[in-house]
Amino acid sequence: MASYDPELEEIRRRKMLELQRKMKEEEERKRLAAQKEAILRRILSPRARQRLANLRLVKPEIAALIEDQLIALAQAGRLRIPVSDEALKELLIRLYEQTHREPRIRIREK
Repeated sequence: MASYDPELEEIRRRKMLELQRKMKEEEERKRLAAQKEAILRRILSPRARQRLANLRLVKPEIAALIEDQLIALAQAGRLRIPVSDEALKELLIRLYEQTHREPRIRIREK
């Protein structure tokens, strides 16, 4: 009763390839995240890691930016390891001052 359908087999093959590709991408993403976490564990003090984790909950894009900067600075040898909580605070304050703009309200009279 079961007949061979080449079109159906092609669809199954494509879906299987797509699933395998997604699994590989997910494994690669997990591997990179674990590697990044291991590097951060080496360069940050426990309190600084906790501060970064709290920041990641509130502002994940800023936390990712800071993590990448810290890793780059550490790999270039431009960072004193371990980074203390105070040093991380200073870095966050400098980043905030560079990116934050006070809203200005201008009233134009006609």
